[in-house]
Amino acid sequence: MRLHVHRWGSGPTVALIHGGVLGGREAWRAQRPLTERWTLLAPDRPGRGMSPDARQDFEPEATLVADQLLGAPVHVVGYSYGAIVAMLAAAQRPQGVRTLTVVEPPATSVARGVAAVDEWDAELRKPCASSERGAGALVGARPPGDADIRLGALAAAPFPMLVVSGGHMEGYEAVCDAIAAGTGADRAVIRGGAHLVPDTGRPFNERLESFMTGVVP
Repeated sequence: MRLHVHRWGSGPTVALIHGGVLGGREAWRAQRPLTERWTLLAPDRPGRGMSPDARQDFEPEATLVADQLLGAPVHVVGYSYGAIVAMLAAAQRPQGVRTLTVVEPPATSVARGVAAVDEWDAELRKPCASSERGAGALVGARPPGDADIRLGALAAAPFPMLVVSGGHMEGYEAVCDAIAAGTGADRAVIRGGAHLVPDTGRPFNERLESFMTGVVP
């Protein structure tokens, strides 16, 4: 399988890995202003957009992203389920990553024992998960809590990392705090869009760009 990849702009390359609902073209509309200074690569994850159908599964998807997009160093941004894919891909191919930014990954395994996270994980595993909690798009997907996020490997990787949340839900905040603590990542909270942090547009874009610019040669 090969992922269909949308490409816009010019400049240093940024790979944008979308979440569970929209494909790459639709999910990152609010990031189009960045194309004045950056080349944006937005793959359609399997079963979305113009990529072949497949069950959402972070493990094979991470390999697809690593093989297809991380052959040369790029900035990687992952959102929601796509943030889990991005972390796993970056761990597989650290030499292909300039920076890694993850936005509200539902990676509940990193914060087990926190009551709000354990309750949320149980909800995410229900066959008909509630879209009210941002889980509806995960129906039929491999549960995100099954992902083995090796925080130590990410901490030892040569690239800097940024973890972003929307300040709207205790479970996401706990997961993002745990990832930041376990990797030494920068931590940001961007309010106003709930789970749809990239859709805040300028606030998210400015924080992302300032982080990436710090390491652009």
